[in-house]
Amino acid sequence: MTLREVKDILEAEVIVGHDQLDKEVKTGFGADLMSDVLAFAKPGSLLLTGLTNSQVIRTSDVLDIAAIIMVRGKRPSMEAIRLAEELRIPILATKYILFETAGRLYSRGMVGCLEKVEEDRVNT
Repeated sequence: MTLREVKDILEAEVIVGHDQLDKEVKTGFGADLMSDVLAFAKPGSLLLTGLTNSQVIRTSDVLDIAAIIMVRGKRPSMEAIRLAEELRIPILATKYILFETAGRLYSRGMVGCLEKVEEDRVNT
């Protein structure tokens, strides 16, 4: 699905990346711990998070995340907005909670980066 479709499904506001709404995304990952994002998210995924600082943008850049969806009505800091613009990482904001956001996208065909963690990664 495209970021434009994601925007419509989530009734989201585009904060950064108006020119990238035709970008395709196939997988998503939701977390507020950036260590989990680094361990489990896949390049090209949509990141669903309640974090709003520049560390989210830096982590997304390292992993080549397609776009960030900030949930629960959260808004990014000005520093995060500037960094996202510089790195060309779209940020959208929705008022839905993380669970509802993931469910809405899943019900429309988006899948997660992985279904479950392997036994040896459970306690890392």
